[in-house]
Amino acid sequence: MAQKKTALACSVCGNRNYHMTPTQMGQSKRLELMKFCKHCNRHTLHKETK
Repeated sequence: MAQKKTALACSVCGNRNYHMTPTQMGQSKRLELMKFCKHCNRHTLHKETK
């Protein structure tokens, strides 16, 4: 059985830089993290996408 994957997209430029497996499947809110974006060359807010 394959694992589901989600992507984290930069809120400034929109690029999907990070991929991860979701830990909680019944979660109502989307994950938001401060991560480094190599396209913006700074730490920006990344939001979970499908």
